[in-house]
Amino acid sequence: MTEQSSAPLEIVLVDYRDQKQAADLLALLDEYARDPCGGGEPLPDNCRNDLIERLATFPGAFSVIAYRGDTPLGLTNCFMGFSTFLCKPLVNIHDMMVSEAARGQGVCTLMMEKVAQEARERGCVKITLEVLEKNHPARTAYRKCGFKPYALDEEYGQAEFWQRYL
Repeated sequence: MTEQSSAPLEIVLVDYRDQKQAADLLALLDEYARDPCGGGEPLPDNCRNDLIERLATFPGAFSVIAYRGDTPLGLTNCFMGFSTFLCKPLVNIHDMMVSEAARGQGVCTLMMEKVAQEARERGCVKITLEVLEKNHPARTAYRKCGFKPYALDEEYGQAEFWQRYL
């Protein structure tokens, strides 16, 4: 076992001004974008060039990276929102990924714990996320972390996440 592979997992709140963390965020997001569950395409050039600055100035944005030694293993990009029915802020996880080689090592769970800690510190009432119906490994990991689909009234079924591009 190498020193790098035996190093403990470290979960950090990203400082968008830190060049290494910024580069690691972009590399992880590109890895996610190339995965079929992330769309299967490389991260577009405009994102590579502008994303870090845009995240740094976007109100309520924060990111978490998991490291083992100097190696980035996972990424979570989050945005603050608001629950009108509960009259409190919430955190939406927009991107969640764990590098393929690091899956099954507890990376997702530790990143979710960090997000929950940050959400509590910000006075949030809940954390939301979206997941593809057939992304069974992610669904299993999210359930392990306490997430579940929701329905306001079972008669009307579970909520779905929809989108419309502008």
